[in-house]
Amino acid sequence: MPEQTTSPEITGEPAETAAGEVKSDAAVVRDALGVGIAVGLSGFAFGVTSAGSGLSLLQTCVLSLLVFTGASQFALVGALAAGGNPYTAAAGAFFLGVRNAFYGLRLSQLLALPRALRPLAAQWVIDETTAVTLSQPTRRAARIGFTVTGITLYVLWNLTTLLGALGAEALGDTDSWGLDAASPAVFLALLAPMLRSTTERVTAALAVLLALGLLPVLPAGVPVLLSALAAPAVLFLMGRRNGSPSDTPAMAATPTEDGR
Repeated sequence: MPEQTTSPEITGEPAETAAGEVKSDAAVVRDALGVGIAVGLSGFAFGVTSAGSGLSLLQTCVLSLLVFTGASQFALVGALAAGGNPYTAAAGAFFLGVRNAFYGLRLSQLLALPRALRPLAAQWVIDETTAVTLSQPTRRAARIGFTVTGITLYVLWNLTTLLGALGAEALGDTDSWGLDAASPAVFLALLAPMLRSTTERVTAALAVLLALGLLPVLPAGVPVLLSALAAPAVLFLMGRRNGSPSDTPAMAATPTEDGR
């Protein structure tokens, strides 16, 4: 239809949400900066924890530059600090980071970036950039949110990693500070407001229970991956409940819009 040939992401007009709210580019940038700064500052905790686990300054900084996914980085240095085998620690961190590949499948369709930019953008596909991008109403807003969050978070995370590693000696025993919990705590704080429906809250609660229950018996990173089974489990139970015999008569007695 001709009236749909122009869109906010092409003309630069403010994006309009499903609720009718207009979201300007400035608002998208503000939201993205808030997430990028809040999470980026927790790189200091990783730098301290990594240095405390025995990694050198160079190794710590290279991890943040190349891996750039906080949960996997904390899992790696945590396993090393506990005396784990380096290969086992790396495997756990790898499996924990696999979730970013699934994020990429969704974001590649949503952002529709030029082919030449996709390898660079892939480095920024993490929890926080995905959360900001998916919350935007248009492709233009999604691209702005992804880019601003990615740049802010990447720069701050690596800068604070360096500062944390340099200041680790001044802090003394890093274990007593509990800094390894900073990044997960920040992510949970960002995630909590997004759990609006009962289904989402039940899924999140079940995922937490699975992760905590499997944590003592499985290698680092694996419990988090297996906690993703909470989503299909809840969906299956909902499907069973919605399709139960007790619901069938009520559904059959309800006429459709065309009277059939």
